[in-house]
Amino acid sequence: MKVLVFQHVAAEHPGSFRDLMRADGVTWDAVELDEGEKIPPLEGYDALMVFGGPMDVWQEEEHPWLVAEKQAIRDWMATGRPYLGVCLGHQLLADALGGKVGLMAKPEVGVTDVSLTSDGAASPLFQGLDGTFPTLQWHGAAVLELPEGAKILAENAHCPIQALQVGERAFGIQYHVELTEATVPEWGEIIEYRCALEAITGPEGQKLLEAATREKMPVFREAAGKLYRNFRSTWG
Repeated sequence: MKVLVFQHVAAEHPGSFRDLMRADGVTWDAVELDEGEKIPPLEGYDALMVFGGPMDVWQEEEHPWLVAEKQAIRDWMATGRPYLGVCLGHQLLADALGGKVGLMAKPEVGVTDVSLTSDGAASPLFQGLDGTFPTLQWHGAAVLELPEGAKILAENAHCPIQALQVGERAFGIQYHVELTEATVPEWGEIIEYRCALEAITGPEGQKLLEAATREKMPVFREAAGKLYRNFRSTWG
């Protein structure tokens, strides 16, 4: 099995999924779009994973490669093969298929709870997970309107579309499930992320968030394993 990965900044990669894929005998090719790498032909890949980044889906003038990426997502979706988008990758799935993404009134950054909807509880992606669980959030934009035919899988009061599903095998997740012990320290070095964090928490926010994620890391790691295996089961 072979996975194609779209990345938008070096620090936003498959994270804990790397070890899970390695143990599973799955290989993956990363395309660092922000560095000008070109999207390869989509044939020969069994799944597409799209991760986060500091840009927004509408910034096509600043990041022209977003146009090609959205087209690649549409082309991929036409094949019916599995898709998993995280944070920006979640928003790109919605935007590429005709949904609406926009700025939130207030960014959501920190460890917050998310709850499954009835569709989420029935979705193959969330089998074996609790109905409400802690997550790492770090975003100032959100999916505001679903693309046609999509379902909301998870929600919270701050962001009503925390996860979505399109068709049988395409999923978007707004929160971060792939984090490792190095994730929050690395992301704190990205100026856009650090500013969003400190706008909410003040200058001590980075230290507080690192402590909060360390405390929940066993829970995050277990959830990542379950979600990866569930996604893997959709590959056929």
